[in-house]
Formats: sequence, structure tokens, C-alpha cells
Amino acid sequence: MKRKLTAAIGIAGMMVSIAACGGEGDGGSDKGADAKELTVWLTVDAQNNWPELVKAADAAVKKKHPGLKIDHEYYGWPDKNAKLDAVLATDKVPDVVEMGNTEMLGYMVKGAFAPLDQADFDNSDAWLDGLKASVTYDGKTYGVPYYAGGRVANWRKDVAASAGVKSTPKTYKELTAALDKIQKKQGDKFSAWYQPTRDWYAAMSFVYDAGGAIATESGGQWKASLSSPESLKGLTEFKNVVDSYMHGDKTKDESDRYIVYGQGKSAMIFAAAWEGATAEDPKNDKTGKLKGNLENFVMPGPSGKNMPVFLGGSDLAVPVKSDAQALAAEWINAFAGSSGQKGLMAKGNLPNNKTDLATLKNDPKTAVPATAAESNWFVPMAPGWGQVEKAQILQTMLQSIGTGKKSVEAAAEEADAAIDKVINTK
Repeated sequence: MKRKLTAAIGIAGMMVSIAACGGEGDGGSDKGADAKELTVWLTVDAQNNWPELVKAADAAVKKKHPGLKIDHEYYGWPDKNAKLDAVLATDKVPDVVEMGNTEMLGYMVKGAFAPLDQADFDNSDAWLDGLKASVTYDGKTYGVPYYAGGRVANWRKDVAASAGVKSTPKTYKELTAALDKIQKKQGDKFSAWYQPTRDWYAAMSFVYDAGGAIATESGGQWKASLSSPESLKGLTEFKNVVDSYMHGDKTKDESDRYIVYGQGKSAMIFAAAWEGATAEDPKNDKTGKLKGNLENFVMPGPSGKNMPVFLGGSDLAVPVKSDAQALAAEWINAFAGSSGQKGLMAKGNLPNNKTDLATLKNDPKTAVPATAAESNWFVPMAPGWGQVEKAQILQTMLQSIGTGKKSVEAAAEEADAAIDKVINTK
């Protein structure tokens, strides 16, 4: 999944009229059950990689509703939201729209999507926790998880072997012992673990592994908790990693990590599952040695358990202004339900539910990402979370910690104060 998922921001202005249109009740609608036309917006991922699944969903719904016309439009990730924002301000909206899971919150807060009845969708009682969180706001369900993508550790077996490391680490103690050997062997201009300092997805995995959180909710109000003892423990260990093994630019984010990895000056990354394979592509592998020497493994956490990972992915939602909400829900279930998930897994995606995920653990080709995804976390589903991301509060904190500009405690307290100013603001 070669994209970075970012929170939806900047949508307030074009959605002035939407909140008043929001559905009431617990979710689900009979609106448009007899509609004659359905418009589905998906990203080019579906168009390029699994068009047969789209056709199968169309056929299943048309069989139940003879004469139904289904129109499809496909968009790239960079321009999708701008187009969506523009149409949501009108009365001509798509009936189904694909969203990155971190994009959902801003739209749910503003009332852009219709509430859905979770019971109408296959495997909804087993949706992956991180994906379920992404479609849930204020106790209601506003979307359906489509597919997932997790994070794994990836390292160079040849570099490890040259330092006398013969086996893949299963515990965090084994991992750091191996990295210590690699770092000593390669010298201080080499990054045994290339870990960009501003990579908050990785840093927050350490926080959640230690029992901390970005923010917690009580009585309907959210409060930042990065300066809690548990969160500080996780942030301190993240700093230890950066100090010990990251010898690159400590002001960088993770956007070009796979490119840097391909340059051959690092032995390991903790990244989206596709990044290792992309680094070894001949276009990116500047060493000519990565092919066959890279290995994914489940990232062990300092807690003794598998490291909880940020679970990215896509969701499917129904705009509240849709005139075909009931049919839209049917199409979503035909596409992302039980049969659709099998097709998506065959294409290399992680499924939206724990039941199907368990089957992937038995296949050596998928066991690592499937096992890693079992332990996951998601961003706080707070009304002002989009403002937290827009202000890059976490990235600023992490850069201050990684560069030594501020102590872990001081940087965390400053971040908490900044988060608290906006996290409860719609």
C-alpha cells in the first residue's frame, strides 16, 4: 500500500450545510432502497489491482435489483478529497466513497456520512480493532472497513550474518543485541536501524507498547497523555533507539525511508509491509544486494509482547446526502463482505476482520504481516484530532527529543499542552 494515510483536514468550510442533514438513530437507512442508479467512488487501487472484485459486487447487487445502473469513478489519493469536498457542498454526491482510515474522522465529526447499522455487514463482530475505531464516532458506525495494511520489521540478512547474527530475533532483547553487533561491525556512519525521528507511527507504537496513549477520553472529553509515566517510558525507549542506531539526519520523516534503505547504509527498518519490497526494486536498490537478502519479521516490543502497530487501510462510507443509502450499504457488503475479503487477501491485502486474518497466519508468505496486525492501535477518535495532525504536534515533539533539543519529559509536556488546546474542538 504505497501511500501515506493522513487525517482529513480543511473540510469545515465546504460542509456548512451537512451537519443539519445528519441521520438520527443508531444507524442504517431504508432511504433509496428502490433507487435506479448508484454512484461508487473508489481509488485507482481497485481499478488497477482488483477490477474483477468490483464487477462481482456489481453483479451481486444487480441480481437483486434488475435494471439498476451502477456508475464508477476512480481517483488518485492526492486529488480524491478535494473532489469529494467540492461535491459534498452540493446535492449531487456519490453514494459510496472510499476513504483512507485516518481521513474518516474529520468527515464524521462534520456529519458528512450517514450512520450505518453494523449488523448489516459481514464479519462486523470481528472487525480489526484499529479499523473498527476508524469508522466509529460518538457511539455510531459511519463506515465499513475495506482492507488493512500493517507495519513489520525488515532487515538485511547478509548484514546481520556478517556481524555473526544467524537467526531472526524473536524478542526485543535479541533484537537490540543483534543491532549492537551490527552497529559495532559497520561503524558509526551506518544506521543499524534506520528510524526517522519524526516517524510518529513508529514512536507511538513504543508508547502503546508501554501502556501509554496519545490521549485518553473520560466523560466525553479528551486529554493528552504523552507525559504519563507509561507514555514517557515508551518515548524514552524510542529515543534510545534513535540515539543508538539511527545515524542519519535526525530531522527527517519516513516519507522516503524505502529510498534511503535502498542506498545500503542501513540494516533494518520498521515500516509499512510494502517498503522492504519497494527498496529492493532495481530502481531503488543502489547496492544490487537487497534482492533475496531482505526479510520481514514481526516487530518485538520492549514489553515482551509483539509491538502494537498502527493499522492503516481503507474504509467505505455513504455520504449523508445520498439518495440511495440502502442500496449503497448493499453494494458495500457485496464488495467488502465475506467473498470480497477472500479476493482482497488473494491480492496481498490484509482482511478487515480477525477471522480471515487468522487464516493468513498459516501461510508462510503472509504469516508475518498477519501476526503483526493482530496487535494494533489507532489515533484518538477525538473531534479535534485533525487539528493535532495538521499542526504536526507529534512530529515536532519527536524531533525535539531525537535531536536532543529538549528532554523527553519537557517535549512531552509541551506536546500535551498543544494537543489539549485543540483536541476537543470540532
